[in-house]
Amino acid sequence: MEKIVEYINSNRQRYIDELVDIVKIPSISCSSEHKQEVERCAEYLKQKMLAAGLTRAEVMPTPGHPAVYGEWLEAPGKPTVLVYGHYDVQPVEPLDEWTSPPFEPEIREGELYGRGTTDDKGQVYAHLKAVEAWMINEGRLPVNIKFIVEGEEEIGSEHLEQFLAEHKDLLQADVAVISDTPMLDRGVPSICYGLRGLTYMEIEVQGPSVDLHSGSFGGIVANPANVLCEIIARLKDENGRVTIPGFYDKVVPVSDDQRRNLASLPFDDDAYLKLTGSPAPCGETGYTTLERMWVRPTLDVNGLVSGHVGEGAKTIIPAKALAKVSMRLVPHQDPDEIAELFIKYVQEIAPKTARVEARKLSAGVSFLAPYDHPAFQAAIRALEKGFGKRAVFIREGGSVPFVGTIHDTLGAPCILLGLGLPDENSHAPNEKLYLVNYHQGIVSCAYLYQGLAEVEF
Repeated sequence: MEKIVEYINSNRQRYIDELVDIVKIPSISCSSEHKQEVERCAEYLKQKMLAAGLTRAEVMPTPGHPAVYGEWLEAPGKPTVLVYGHYDVQPVEPLDEWTSPPFEPEIREGELYGRGTTDDKGQVYAHLKAVEAWMINEGRLPVNIKFIVEGEEEIGSEHLEQFLAEHKDLLQADVAVISDTPMLDRGVPSICYGLRGLTYMEIEVQGPSVDLHSGSFGGIVANPANVLCEIIARLKDENGRVTIPGFYDKVVPVSDDQRRNLASLPFDDDAYLKLTGSPAPCGETGYTTLERMWVRPTLDVNGLVSGHVGEGAKTIIPAKALAKVSMRLVPHQDPDEIAELFIKYVQEIAPKTARVEARKLSAGVSFLAPYDHPAFQAAIRALEKGFGKRAVFIREGGSVPFVGTIHDTLGAPCILLGLGLPDENSHAPNEKLYLVNYHQGIVSCAYLYQGLAEVEF
């Protein structure tokens, strides 16, 4: 390993330069205007897979954006590792809040700024560069390896389940490794063993057929913006609990052991709140910050649109109002069942004075792994070697739809080896990647492949 690590250290700047090149590609999956850029990014990634030493790489179509597949399968008798990531990125608005343009990456104080640096191009590249280091120095890998890098993660991985079903034999592996999560904190390398699921909904309220003069019609017809606010206000109570009937029926209470384990982690509530910019904490009564983030479900409004939002005044009753609402779910909560409960409840509380429709936009299952599996132990040792610090097991409040899908479809254990940080603005302006993590992550991935080669699955 000494030769491989030395090679990684000597190519540190080149690895940064190569990451800059792919971050420059605006692969925004939710924007039809960027469809060609998404496809260009997929082709670019394919070429990088081949350059790293994979013997096969191809762009594979889906009904939406393509996935990129790569493989090196020349280690007979050794485990097969499936590495998952995504090359698509979030939208960049509001643009005026970016210090530097989102697709013109810039390094400031050891951090690389740009959309997709940490979510998820930098984390995907860490694996590719580790593969390159093995191939250049040893001419082989200690394990068989497959890559699947999708282009729709940021829009709910809509076609991923179908893709997995159609290519199950191609993607079959002994273990999956996903690098798309943050560490607990700077200087605390972490393996994530649990993710929340997601149900994403939309509520549309239609009132009059057109915008009306608020002086002439105010007080005699329902205002869709008011109606929508009233509905949203009834989705949670004063203690932060979701009021949808049946929402908590399958939620397992937080055990004493869970509470002790979470409390033992090096987590600073005040520091975490400070990075959000919020003046004070809030959340479901009776739970700590980590419990609220990792083991309890949530409901949040992600967007509201109605009426006049431009400069100056315009006195109208808007014709309609729209809200985007997401619910983060914990193990045993079924995303489709929760969507049905949401729709039923919204219809029950909606007034008859407006037309109200609730619909599901996307969903993803939660994930919880037994971290005493030998593959997880190999991952912890790899991180400790790469970072030179004790690694910890954590959970994550976000969702990665692929994880539950790959676990259920292929039956492979899934290791979430994250290299990001909680304050890296992955879905916000000024997204960034701490370059120390990028470099040490490459070293960790190189050690990981060596460690997984000795695991019996």
